[in-house]
Amino acid sequence: MTNQVKPIAIYLPQFHTIPENDEWWGKGFTEWTNVRKTTPRFKGHYQPHVPLNDDYYCLDDIEVMRRQAIIAKEHGIYGFCFYHYWFNGKLLLEKPLHQWLENKDIDFPFCLSWANENWTRRWDGKDKELLIGQKYSLDDDRKHIQYLMRFFKDERYIKIDNKPMLLMYRTESHPYIKEATRLWKEEAKKAGFDGLYLIRTESFEKNIDPTIYGFDSAMEFAPDNTMNSKKIFKQNLPKYLLFKLLHNLNLRNDPIYENGIYSYPGLRDNMIQRPIPKYTYYRCACPSWDNSARRKKLAFIFKNSSPEEFRIWIKRVKAYTEEMLPAHKQFFFINAWNEWAEGCHLEPDTKWGYGNLNVIKEEVLNP
Repeated sequence: MTNQVKPIAIYLPQFHTIPENDEWWGKGFTEWTNVRKTTPRFKGHYQPHVPLNDDYYCLDDIEVMRRQAIIAKEHGIYGFCFYHYWFNGKLLLEKPLHQWLENKDIDFPFCLSWANENWTRRWDGKDKELLIGQKYSLDDDRKHIQYLMRFFKDERYIKIDNKPMLLMYRTESHPYIKEATRLWKEEAKKAGFDGLYLIRTESFEKNIDPTIYGFDSAMEFAPDNTMNSKKIFKQNLPKYLLFKLLHNLNLRNDPIYENGIYSYPGLRDNMIQRPIPKYTYYRCACPSWDNSARRKKLAFIFKNSSPEEFRIWIKRVKAYTEEMLPAHKQFFFINAWNEWAEGCHLEPDTKWGYGNLNVIKEEVLNP
């Protein structure tokens, strides 16, 4: 890729079985389990999302990741940002990352994002039922960064000014985050780097200068639920209530009423037009979003997404990146490579094929 702008696709490694998921969700559970059993909630609802050629892959096989890297590179994706799960020394879903590290012939850049949320039953709507929690301490922070050094030292690992790029999903959850970032950077320097390039994900707490916490920059997260605009239901409320009344139907258990159904173009336009903070800020786009595969109720569903609607978003994010960031920092993020249960994937499906990937290829790789 000769273009300076470098799209990084967020990558979910939950496509293989682990003992913890067998215990929590049932024997043989992977991300595909919920994806396969999803059904439409209302007329015209695009579900289930079916991978092209029924490619319900398993990440136990490194050849799957090798093939994914080839496809991503051919379509203009610069690298993957793998979610990484660390709970006080306990790792989850680490096998794909370890296999990637061992197979250095996979010629594709990558970085890590510490998904430091507690694991709860949030995915099926039971947010308060804790499966495994985070317990923070500086001793654990030291052990954590020492574990990560094996990734940072890989030649493929994405670096800025000889500083490995590390993202963190919930900085506000860490009670000693300033001390932790200072420690992490010191350990990186001891290992021969010029520090760490830390990116704070603005998934919850927003519009706060990341340097306060010792981070170098921030990244917006798409979709941002503060940018949803009005629900489709509320936009058509009088007409909808009249229809219910005439047909003697109750709102209770009505999927259009119970779920949050929004406009994808509305979300995109709101996020494109948001005020830009003065600190270094990386943009993020998503090709679609629909987490009804994970949530039986209270799902977030964005209607009217398509590759052409996604193209508008990518054009604007690319223009921002070229204009606002220096050449060696011209990255933007895409959520996601393979969030199938959130209806949010660049990987080809039976509806759009390679449409979303072709947008990246046409707008970024070969504009």
